[in-house]
Amino acid sequence: GPFPAVGYAIGRRHGTAAARNRLRRRLRAAMGQVAPDLPAGAYLLWAAPAAGVQDFGGLCRAVAAAASAASAPSAPAGGRSSAALSSRGAPAR
Repeated sequence: GPFPAVGYAIGRRHGTAAARNRLRRRLRAAMGQVAPDLPAGAYLLWAAPAAGVQDFGGLCRAVAAAASAASAPSAPAGGRSSAALSSRGAPAR
């Protein structure tokens, strides 16, 4: 489709299932603000442990930075990219 497909990798280190689901909902909401600006493709958003305690504004900035890095011209061919969300709000390397 014309929209990017986004997967969320949230490990057990984020706590209980309820805590992981809450983080996934917050990431989905943050990505909803960024997704219209992304090219179509498949993206994987990996959440660092500190992402669960980050305020929503910081989470949105981190998601935007990770999405920007994943959709950069140096991203792999085929529209498939992955970017990690670090605790500082910048893509992890």
